[in-house]
Amino acid sequence: MSSALFHRLCHPVGQSRSARTVEVFGWILLAEAPLILLAPHGVAGLLQRPELSLQAANYFRLVGLLVGGLGMLYVVSGRLDARGFVFASLLDRPLVPFIMAALWGFDIVPGPLAVFFAVSDGASFLWTLSAWRAEQRT
Repeated sequence: MSSALFHRLCHPVGQSRSARTVEVFGWILLAEAPLILLAPHGVAGLLQRPELSLQAANYFRLVGLLVGGLGMLYVVSGRLDARGFVFASLLDRPLVPFIMAALWGFDIVPGPLAVFFAVSDGASFLWTLSAWRAEQRT
C-alpha cells in the first residue's frame, strides 16, 4: 500500500484541477521557505525591514520552517488529490488576510509581510475556489 501511495505521489493520476491549484500553492510555499531559512536578513531587507537582531533572525528562520512544512503538506495533499484537504484549504485560506491584518494591527507582523501573505493566500484561495466550482458544475 505504501508503495502505491509513493507512486501516486511521484506520478499523480486523475488529479483534479482544484487539487492541482493546492499543489502549485504548496510549491510556491516550498520555494519561499529556503529563502527565509537561509537568508533571513536578505528577506527582511527585501521587505524593507530594519536589520534583524540574531534572535529576530532565528525567529524568522522558525517561520521559514513553518512555511516549508505547510508547503510540503499542500504539495503532498494536492499530488494525492486529497479532496478533504482541498476543501479544508477553502475554509482556512480566506481567514489569512484577516489574521494578517490583526497581527499587523497589534504590531506583531510587519506590514509588507502581512500584505504579502494576505495577497498570496487570498489569490490562491480564489484560484482554488474557481477550480472547485468548475468541478462541481460538471
